Amino acid sequence: MPVHFRKRMKFGPLIFNFGKSGFTSWGIKIGRWSWNSKTRAQRVDLPGPTSWSSR
Repeated sequence: MPVHFRKRMKFGPLIFNFGKSGFTSWGIKIGRWSWNSKTRAQRVDLPGPTSWSSR
């Protein structure tokens, strides 16, 4: 089982993601809605352990 390095930095609603090779992606999270630049996916957190995602 390989070990992966990940680092996440938050500045208000902006989130920057870093991996072993450096900067990997950025995203925005406002309330229950979020968007990621790498996957270009939107996600909405729903009540309970569920969420809705669109690509």
